[in-house]
Amino acid sequence: MIDPRTLREDPEAVRASQRARGEDEGVVDKLLSLDSRRRSSIAAADKLRNEQKLLGKQIPKAPPEEKQQLLATAKELAAQVKAAEAEQNTASEEFDTLFRTLPNLVHPDAPVGGEDDFTVLKHVGEPTKFDFTPRDHLELLEALGGVDMERGAKVSGSRFYFLTGIGAQLQLGLLNMAIAQALENGFTPMITPSLVRPEVMAGTGFLGSHSSEIYHLEEDDLYLVGTSEVPLAGFHSDEILDLNDGSKRYAGWSSCYRREAGSYGKDTRGIIRVHQFDKVEMFVYAKPGEAEAEHAKLLGWEEQMLAKIEVPYRVIDTATGDLGTSAHRKFDCEAWIPTQDTYRELTSTSNCTTFQARRLSIRYRDENGKPQIAATLNGTLATTRWIVAIVENHQQEDGSVRVPEALRPFVGGKEVLTPR
Repeated sequence: MIDPRTLREDPEAVRASQRARGEDEGVVDKLLSLDSRRRSSIAAADKLRNEQKLLGKQIPKAPPEEKQQLLATAKELAAQVKAAEAEQNTASEEFDTLFRTLPNLVHPDAPVGGEDDFTVLKHVGEPTKFDFTPRDHLELLEALGGVDMERGAKVSGSRFYFLTGIGAQLQLGLLNMAIAQALENGFTPMITPSLVRPEVMAGTGFLGSHSSEIYHLEEDDLYLVGTSEVPLAGFHSDEILDLNDGSKRYAGWSSCYRREAGSYGKDTRGIIRVHQFDKVEMFVYAKPGEAEAEHAKLLGWEEQMLAKIEVPYRVIDTATGDLGTSAHRKFDCEAWIPTQDTYRELTSTSNCTTFQARRLSIRYRDENGKPQIAATLNGTLATTRWIVAIVENHQQEDGSVRVPEALRPFVGGKEVLTPR
């Protein structure tokens, strides 16, 4: 959540952020009213408790003729305290419930608008051109013996698949290459849980407007994660970190699960939009003042990985209406997909400032030893979807696929993948 002081001291900044996101700015006035009610109820309860305490000291010393009246007053005061505390609890709960729905404040430089209002920051490479009609990733992978969609649907339903043979090798190779790069840059590798408690899922901001896309195991009250960002954020919940030697950086390898509710009819062919995939995700705990610099580093590491798979891509500054609840600013790297004649997202990196850490009670000690709220950031280093960009951009007329040089050591030294 945002800092409550920002709401009280600069409500217009919160209203402006809500407008930029396309969200209801009226919630700000509701929160201010609830906050005022909450603080008044706390003051009233404190005053009554103090009166009760003073009265409690008077009763033992009072003359017998006054004791009965004082005891009656004490009984009445006790009832008032109970009512005041009930009002305090109600006001606090109403404020907290509404306040937790408020998304993070957007970065002032983030482009304002919806999904299509992003700003292109740069292009790297030219869109791939062929002197033959290119095949799409599904046709290529099926010919290579790399995927089985039919049996995936038979076993698990639509949008599930088996990566087979070279398809499995490509995914493992990509993720191992990502882990190798993460290790080179000081990340701690992590294999993370796929199931998390509700408080962790909520703490990262994923139980808001997109909660319908999350798988929930009702009997166990656990959620399947859509990214290792979630368990990695929960890893240090309720802790005070030592960040004096720099940020803490983790690289989480996990299977990811998304219901993709509301996306039926979109990208149903192949492995672009599926219910399960694997990913290596970077996650960083940093001091708030260092968060923007860390964000730039995460984007740089994503681009380093994209250079290794040798595909054209562009970097976009995501518009405010497409940031998600926790993000202050988000950069996406989108690779060129020849058969779709467009760019598609391969990586995303978000600066979540103190939003998640405040909800999960993650702090660090400043130079004076005082606990302060930390900042969290995340960024994609490789996913199953990367296979789409690799095979489509590196396909050859005979249906074979050239393996990018940096990836070859991770797929058994293969230079070219040939149809079966």
